Amino acid sequence: MKKQLLILLLTVNLFANEPMLKATPYEEVAKAIGKGKATLLEVGSDSCHSCQIMGKLLYKEKEEHPNYNIYFINVKEERDVAFKLKIQMIPTQILLDANGSEIDRHVGLLEKEDLDAIFEEYFDGNVSVKRVQKKY
Repeated sequence: MKKQLLILLLTVNLFANEPMLKATPYEEVAKAIGKGKATLLEVGSDSCHSCQIMGKLLYKEKEEHPNYNIYFINVKEERDVAFKLKIQMIPTQILLDANGSEIDRHVGLLEKEDLDAIFEEYFDGNVSVKRVQKKY
């Protein structure tokens, strides 16, 4: 029992130390929106557990695909942006098409498979008119 608990604690600790997508000031993000590429905004807080999980998933995606427009907006630091983006709960993911129009929004955690489907459809193919099929 003690050995299992120790393994669990080590596993949790290892995950906790994984890097998270760093926050980008919204002013910078706004300049990249609508420039011919799809954009995913992760809106949350670095102190929110669910936001941290999403931040770690998106960090890995950004490492694998540095050309993807993926941004983390920290509403703890930029409260006015939360109001502007009409955020009611965090984490919230906002998907924008290549022209900068919002095409989908999700509140809560996304599974890796759902993220992969979004990236495959909108980022690899740069589709701007279809909507994401929600599996969540």
